[in-house]
Amino acid sequence: MDKARYQGPTLEKHPSLTDSYFLRTKSVVERMGDADVTYAVFMRRPVLSAPRLAMEWVASILNERGSSFNLELRHPEGSWVGAGDPILYLSGKLSQLVDLETVMLQRIGAPSVAAYNAHAMCSALPDVSFLAMDARHCAGTEMAELMAYGASVGSAVAQNQSGATGFIGCATDHTAPFFGTAKGRGTMPHALIGYAGSTVEAARIYDQTFPDEPLTVLVDYFGQEITDSLEVARTFAERARDGTLAVRLDTHGGRYAEGLDVQQSYAVLERHAPDAIRGYRTDGELKHLIGTGVSAASTWHLREKLNEAGFEKVNIVCSSGFDPEKCRVFSLARTPVNIIGTGSYLPDKWSETYATADIISYNGVGRVKTGREFLIPQG
Repeated sequence: MDKARYQGPTLEKHPSLTDSYFLRTKSVVERMGDADVTYAVFMRRPVLSAPRLAMEWVASILNERGSSFNLELRHPEGSWVGAGDPILYLSGKLSQLVDLETVMLQRIGAPSVAAYNAHAMCSALPDVSFLAMDARHCAGTEMAELMAYGASVGSAVAQNQSGATGFIGCATDHTAPFFGTAKGRGTMPHALIGYAGSTVEAARIYDQTFPDEPLTVLVDYFGQEITDSLEVARTFAERARDGTLAVRLDTHGGRYAEGLDVQQSYAVLERHAPDAIRGYRTDGELKHLIGTGVSAASTWHLREKLNEAGFEKVNIVCSSGFDPEKCRVFSLARTPVNIIGTGSYLPDKWSETYATADIISYNGVGRVKTGREFLIPQG
């Protein structure tokens, strides 16, 4: 992977992106005398450690400054970290470290929470492939980098722990290397179907343009998920037979997929996953099971109709609101989905992504603000 692609702010640029009180502190220390300090960096919630982009940026800035430092990683990338447990300790001259805190924390917190969420999703559905489709939900390219990195970390942990398929790629070329690929993945947006005037025609012109690629067709544009899926499968019968055809459910949350309502949704799950609808279920769980939009019931319904028509090898791709909870519910229902497109591993509450750094020693003397004594290593 090309590290320069994700290098973060340059030495010249980063002062303008740093909190001014850190810059003022730097000036004071340079005038009054330097000190050897150690920072502890931690999160206020459990996460998976994903500090690599932050550490690489810190190292590059300090190396460019010619400053010596020591970075002790307490929790290697991909390891579980409890709330308040320092992920790393960073030691060096206060004048050289104090102005790095803003950008360093930006590059640790969000990807660590994204890694935690991505791991939960991949672990819940170990046989399902995931695509990171978060780029258009991010506040700029740097955030997209951090989220893709976090997803790749969480995915790798799930792959190693449980043999999960995990994330197989993302939507953009820029972050594709995090997933071991050179290009972003994806087929068609709804706009292409609107342009073509029909689902089948959109599939046809796409296939003519990219004949050597697998074909994934959105089937919810006209509210005819079943009708259009079957028509696409008949039109591309050879692809349907050889497994290079997929249909993608992205049904709007304001309506049921074609052929379903509440009662029909219950009936579908009663046929295929009765345990999923028996016993207590929260409102959120019921929504994912038998509600509007892309539900476990709508996915089972589509699989049922494809199989009845002899299209057992047509894959199903699902998207729309796939976060850890929805993935867990889909697992409960043993939902027959092959690929999930998601951006919902992004932290739901941004306040949970706030990483914190506190100095815990000055010139070898342990000292930290009251209430944070737990950051000082014991023994």
